[in-house]
Amino acid sequence: MCLDYDLASIQDARDLVKKAKEAQQGLASFNEKTIDDILVSIVKAIEENAEALARMTVEETNYGIVEDKITKNIFASRDVYDAIKDIKTIGIISEDPDLKIIRAAVPVGVIAAITPTTNPTSTVIHNAICAIKSGNAIVFSPHPTAGKCSLAAAQIINHAAMQAGAPDGVVGCISKSSMKATEELMHHNDVSVIIATGGSAMVKAAYSCGKPAFGVGPGNVPVFIERSADIKQAVCDIITSKSFDNGMICASEQAIIADMPVKDEIIAELKRQGAYFLSPEEVKKVGSVVINPKGGMFPALVGQTPQTIARRAGFIVPAEVKVLIAPLEGYGPGYPLSYEKLTTVLGFYTVNDWHDACLLSIELLKLGGIGHSFAIHSQDDQIIREFLMKPVNRILVNTPSALGGIGYTTGLLPSLTLGCGTWGGSSISENLGPQHLINVKSLTYGIKKVASNTKATSCASPSSGKSNTSSCDLKSEDIADVVKQVLKQLQLC
Repeated sequence: MCLDYDLASIQDARDLVKKAKEAQQGLASFNEKTIDDILVSIVKAIEENAEALARMTVEETNYGIVEDKITKNIFASRDVYDAIKDIKTIGIISEDPDLKIIRAAVPVGVIAAITPTTNPTSTVIHNAICAIKSGNAIVFSPHPTAGKCSLAAAQIINHAAMQAGAPDGVVGCISKSSMKATEELMHHNDVSVIIATGGSAMVKAAYSCGKPAFGVGPGNVPVFIERSADIKQAVCDIITSKSFDNGMICASEQAIIADMPVKDEIIAELKRQGAYFLSPEEVKKVGSVVINPKGGMFPALVGQTPQTIARRAGFIVPAEVKVLIAPLEGYGPGYPLSYEKLTTVLGFYTVNDWHDACLLSIELLKLGGIGHSFAIHSQDDQIIREFLMKPVNRILVNTPSALGGIGYTTGLLPSLTLGCGTWGGSSISENLGPQHLINVKSLTYGIKKVASNTKATSCASPSSGKSNTSSCDLKSEDIADVVKQVLKQLQLC
């Protein structure tokens, strides 16, 4: 019998979940040392294949830069492993002798992971390592435009895990990508948790499946260059971040907010370091080819060079240009480039002071990045701390935002899955790690005695431990006395 594509893709999802469940049952019995051996084998295999996966990704998606994707693949394996290897996720994870509580980790089971076209291999690598670290199996549903490279990454990881003793199927990936297959995977009874990385619609669909989910939405990240900042370094960080893999990390800067007293210095430094300022006419042209009428990006210009974007918009920029800067007077529907742009284009605003920067940044975040990240370049710690109260979960200070957000240049947990908290409709507000993919059991002993105000305090003989029936035979007057005491206490309340 020949199945049509949708039916075949649904069957593919079902088969992968069945295999993953069997594999996870075996993996759940492994000790911490064996799990670590599996992770080391995976890291080694990814490092050996990081370049091949990067080239395959660029060829399939036509997004980004090979060298930067190599860096992301290695980061998602080696850096993530180094950061999580000592996190306790197997067996007893803590004992508190004072509170008499023993806590033990239990795997959640089979995880369904939906991956984006922007980071199709590095997201697979990161999520798979976190899943296995916590004793789980994982099945990926890749974006259709990145199905081959995501599948290749999953196959490399599964093979490396098997070489170290893991059951076959601990990492799986749908080979026939379709919306029907993704829905089947997310709703499958044997799937315990969903990790959804990508667009808002897909994240909402994951949360509507009736099971626990970790969703990661867009990040329209503003970056404020405050008057006390090291301007040269701030500009260097921003351009480094926005040009890394042509701006496809969701934590990358989307709009520069310049403090008025240093505006001219910022503009001069941006131009010196390779930024091209668009004319008002060019702003309109770029906006029309980059952002669609609903505020989303046209897929063809995701992760593209400034030269490619300019040509598409009908003009030419020099080969040495690294980013395009669009001066904007407002935000929202009338200003397309005020929305998230996962490519080499930045908005540019000027404000009177940090108060105005704060208000503007919140409005920009409301366009599609609330809860995600905010970046600031400043030497004034008091002003920096003012932004702790704003509706984002990552305040990135004096660092490239894209690389700081994922934990490459900061002390945040290295991750390719960045929670946005309740502001952004996400169940976590931090970077996803293996500690989120376990259930924690608590074995706890009683440490407090229950006080009693009644005359009948015990039914046991202190000497024999046997029931003392005579002392527990309550008379009617005893019951009446207890009722009076209770009523008296209620009146006092």
